[in-house]
Amino acid sequence: MTAAQQHYSGHRATIYYVSSRSGDDTNSGLSPQSALRSLDAVSRKPLAPGDSILLERGSRFEGEYLHLRDIHASAANPICIGAYGEGVKPEIHANGQGLWFQDYGVPLDNPAHKNSGYVSSAVLLYDCEGIEISDLSITNCSEEPNAVYNALDRMDRTGVAVVAQNSGTLSHIHLRDLTVCHVHGNVYNKHMNNGGIYFTAFMPTDEAKTGIARFDDVCIEGCYLEDVNRWGIAVAYTAYCGHFLTKEIPDDVVARYGASRVVIRRNFVKDAGGDAITTMYCDRPLIEYNVSDGAGRQINKKDYAESDFGRVAAAVWPWKCKDALFQFNEVFNTRYHNGENQDGQAFDADWGDGTIYQYNYSHDNEGGCLMVCGEEAVNTVFRYNISQNDGRAILLPASSPVAQVYNNTFYIKEGVPFIDTNSDAVGPMVLKNNLVYYAGSHPRHENWYTDVTEYSNNLFWGYQNTPENGQNNLTADPCLQSPGTGKTGTEQGPALDTLAGYCLCESSPAVGAGVTTGPQLVDFYGNSIPNPPSVGAHQLPAKN
Repeated sequence: MTAAQQHYSGHRATIYYVSSRSGDDTNSGLSPQSALRSLDAVSRKPLAPGDSILLERGSRFEGEYLHLRDIHASAANPICIGAYGEGVKPEIHANGQGLWFQDYGVPLDNPAHKNSGYVSSAVLLYDCEGIEISDLSITNCSEEPNAVYNALDRMDRTGVAVVAQNSGTLSHIHLRDLTVCHVHGNVYNKHMNNGGIYFTAFMPTDEAKTGIARFDDVCIEGCYLEDVNRWGIAVAYTAYCGHFLTKEIPDDVVARYGASRVVIRRNFVKDAGGDAITTMYCDRPLIEYNVSDGAGRQINKKDYAESDFGRVAAAVWPWKCKDALFQFNEVFNTRYHNGENQDGQAFDADWGDGTIYQYNYSHDNEGGCLMVCGEEAVNTVFRYNISQNDGRAILLPASSPVAQVYNNTFYIKEGVPFIDTNSDAVGPMVLKNNLVYYAGSHPRHENWYTDVTEYSNNLFWGYQNTPENGQNNLTADPCLQSPGTGKTGTEQGPALDTLAGYCLCESSPAVGAGVTTGPQLVDFYGNSIPNPPSVGAHQLPAKN
């Protein structure tokens, strides 16, 4: 028995059935045999905690949309929206229908970003909470007459849009096992509800009455997104962005105005027009076990032709978050377009406080592995990650404050520098216990940017030179078991179990050659950290 079908104290759950194949809007909708026909009809039904809306598998709702407003339930007694019957997921094809007006009510952090206008959304939750949605297939892609696909005024579109405005804190919104594909929105409008799944918070009409608009307990899990524009998944740009103006974000500020208990887990995002997964103005969000393939697809001068503003995208990153944690994610094939996308990295520690990337796997990203972006990217930590054959440059500290980079393994292909920048200056970094393996055909002479970068207890292989300012650095074959053999993740998850080739052989000079750094957690493979630690993402205890 599903949660939607349970009987809760004080209320007997009502289940509304909807079928595009056998339903009729004159029916009651209270059984599969008396199912409703349209999403419009079911959206007008009164919903109480414990109720559910179930769409028949195999149904296709063409030109339809499901918009709910001011619906309130709870985690203990949620309203569930899902599927019944046998066969493929029920499909909602909005086709540019489902228009609603978006308005933050204030200028955004950059006034050049559009802050209001009409949006088409296949699913809209506006001032709703205690909602769980699962097992739906969603598109929003048909063209308007005479539309130009890359026009500045192209329609803003979403698969699933979630909005907070006039109900204070909205708690418990869970999206699971959704398929969201072919959402063709406006690539230029970063903070309109454009893309696969997008959460936003607007300025309340009467804040003194309703409270600050924000989210709590957001979970996006097990979703498949493909060909979505501009974003894959974004949570949760806010009208309260003006309270996040300091480099270090005070706990009371993010707790009061930011989204809390945000979890984005086990999603697969393929060919996002821009960024794949971004948390914005969140308090300690957790982003784990996701796969991004081909982010930044449209961040080029053909698809993004009408403006030079905002032609940047990375794959998986935070903006103005406090202590965002990214772990066990795989990112590959992020597009750089030969510099037309000014970013193109797998990971981007953007303006935020305390961003941690750990246990992640990046490979074959055209723009590189990690960017530390801008003067307000404070307290960044990048540890126990593996980079394989990333392009452009591995680390790109872009006019940023000091970042701590330790116990990573970098396997670098022919011609790729270790450090570069796409900004005015290379930001400072402290590098400890990293294994830097250049796999080019000839040893490379590297610019280590020693004026701003500190090196200690790293191992370098395949280079003509090593950092002159370093302490206890090694130049030796690291004796990896089979480097360069990591595979590619799928819808079933990241390919973290294919990276045994980066484990150290017992004879490796990296064993026991590290220095103690930061919290002693576990290594990439789940091993405990010995004392002294090894160099790289894999840890072996030194032999006595």
